[in-house]
Amino acid sequence: MKIRRANAGDLAVVDSLLSQVLEIHAKIRPDLFIPGTRKYSDEELENIFNDDRTPVFVAVDEKNHVQGYCFCVIQEPVQSNNMTPVKTLYIDDLCVDSSCRGKHVGSELYHYVTGYAKQISCHSVTLNVWEGNDTARAFYERMGMGIRKTMMEKVLE
Repeated sequence: MKIRRANAGDLAVVDSLLSQVLEIHAKIRPDLFIPGTRKYSDEELENIFNDDRTPVFVAVDEKNHVQGYCFCVIQEPVQSNNMTPVKTLYIDDLCVDSSCRGKHVGSELYHYVTGYAKQISCHSVTLNVWEGNDTARAFYERMGMGIRKTMMEKVLE
């Protein structure tokens, strides 16, 4: 397996994987996610792929077929009177194709991204997990991640 930056040739597969994630979220939170929709247009994806502040990495097999991706956002320090300004790599989305799960593609992507974060002098790697996505939460805990803060909500009827 090789990990590289995503490019325009990966659009269709990445879009398909984004759909897999969307459907998981739509089952967990149908009040927030609309099944059968797209998160990004092809043009938006290309812009994300080409922006060094939003690197997207793909795991590919020996035939260069995409098996998974990791969307990242580099968050630069913000001036604050009460918090240390730290550079962070935020994982916006990590997905492994359903046909490749259990083959360590996700852990390879995660370890690659944390290595990349160290290389560009990030203080930490952060992400959000939707409540109810127990598989994702367990995966990130196995990777050594812990809770930084908890977002709570009260849905108003």
